[in-house]
Amino acid sequence: MSAEYARGLQASRAEGTSTCSTYAWRARVVLALGPLTAVAGIVWAVAQPWRLTLLHPHGQGFWWLVAEPQIYVVVVGVLFWRFVARSLVEDMKKAGE
Repeated sequence: MSAEYARGLQASRAEGTSTCSTYAWRARVVLALGPLTAVAGIVWAVAQPWRLTLLHPHGQGFWWLVAEPQIYVVVVGVLFWRFVARSLVEDMKKAGE
């Protein structure tokens, strides 16, 4: 094996490692968005429990009980993580290949 070829292999491996770590960093951020959003909704519900009408439903109608912003935030976070984030990461993998 010639020295020039070996240096070329080392350079390509070094470039591949930086690209791979950039991909891994981006993938982690995308995958973390959903759970972080869900946790934010839970923290919001704990920080302001008086806004949850499910805890004191006296005299409230069905839609008033269903329309809970904190619950929407948690549901959107879970749905994003389950359906959108995984697809984005797969597309990032295909684009990186």
